[in-house]
Amino acid sequence: MEPVERMASGRSADQPYVEFLRVPAMRAGVYVLQAGTTDRQTPHEEDELYYVVRGRARFRQGADEREVRTGDVLYVPARETHSFYEIEETLVLLVVFGPAESSAQRTAEALLGPGAD
Repeated sequence: MEPVERMASGRSADQPYVEFLRVPAMRAGVYVLQAGTTDRQTPHEEDELYYVVRGRARFRQGADEREVRTGDVLYVPARETHSFYEIEETLVLLVVFGPAESSAQRTAEALLGPGAD
């Protein structure tokens, strides 16, 4: 099992995003969306890069839509609306933000919705 997949399997079901790196220039984590679930994230204040470690779904970025699968790389500029939907196979995503947002609470709210811890 790859290290990112080990991290994904070690997270709890109510914690789809686990951050493992935070430095002034960037931060990184693993975001897991189970098949059939809804991606509740809202736009972030940072640029974002996704690497699809495993899974298959559709991805909406602004007005554009596309299928995503294992091995795809996605770039989302800061403040741009985006989400995964029609998640057919559980998505394991390596996520890199740059620069690192100053508030962990804002990050949790962007990925999980208002009131997230």
